[in-house]
Amino acid sequence: MTTDLPIPDAVNLTPFQALMIPVALVGAVFLSLGAQFQSRGVQRVEAKLGRQSEGLSVRHVLALLGSGYWVLGTLMLGLAVVLQLFSITNAPLIVVQPLGAVALVITTWFSSRSSGRPLGQQARRAVWTCIVGVGIFVAIAAFVGRESAIDAAQLTTILLILVVVLAVVLVSFRFAAKHQVALYYIVAAGVLYGFVATLAKVVLNRFVAGTFDWLTVLAIVGVVVAAALGGYFVQNAYSSGSADLVIAGLTVIDPIVAVGIGVLVLGEAEGAPWFAVLGFLVAAVVAITGVFLLAKHHPESRS
Repeated sequence: MTTDLPIPDAVNLTPFQALMIPVALVGAVFLSLGAQFQSRGVQRVEAKLGRQSEGLSVRHVLALLGSGYWVLGTLMLGLAVVLQLFSITNAPLIVVQPLGAVALVITTWFSSRSSGRPLGQQARRAVWTCIVGVGIFVAIAAFVGRESAIDAAQLTTILLILVVVLAVVLVSFRFAAKHQVALYYIVAAGVLYGFVATLAKVVLNRFVAGTFDWLTVLAIVGVVVAAALGGYFVQNAYSSGSADLVIAGLTVIDPIVAVGIGVLVLGEAEGAPWFAVLGFLVAAVVAITGVFLLAKHHPESRS
């Protein structure tokens, strides 16, 4: 009996690209530690200056620069970003970007230990739902992921989508700021960081290829704007939610957005069989479900 289903014969990663997987995992560890220290810094600043009803004020943001915990966390996050950029520059985005979800396990464990509140069964189930979803995503990506040169039309498309996203985020921020909705800040930051990762990969690849034009400059501007706004949203998320919830959102939503761009715009899954695409969708739904479950059942949400 024969079948016409296009089943991949082998993993498409080269040995050097496969090496980027442990690099991304180390970056995830620093991401987790950095988030913990930043969250503690935000909490200490708010304990000193008081909480704001509509997001962190300029005074709060400046005070963070004098917080040792926040500065240490920022340095660790910077190292995590360097490792992430190195991995996504040398391997397909859809393979290494989702590996940041490992930070969720580490952060949740630290959060539980530092707060003295043990994880309940529902919170543990939420964490593992995220991990399983992302794990399936990465496993499929390892078999169908591929890289190709990024042309001007693809970069233009990404930049136009980013402009629309920025407009939606800025318009909706006025409403969300009044209600201090942690999940809004997390989703917004995750979406923006997904564009940061994608555009950073594009910029680095164009530098390596010796291609520097006005589109590259616009991409750099896009990285700076999305990273700055995303960073502000993350600090607000620490103010209204727990570190483990923030990491859950960022390590799930960020890669799903980045991978979505990689698949739909950059063609990193071009030629993948239909069942692989279906697997991507199912895995993404599972991972995002875990985020919403954690938002409902993480230790700090229980009375």
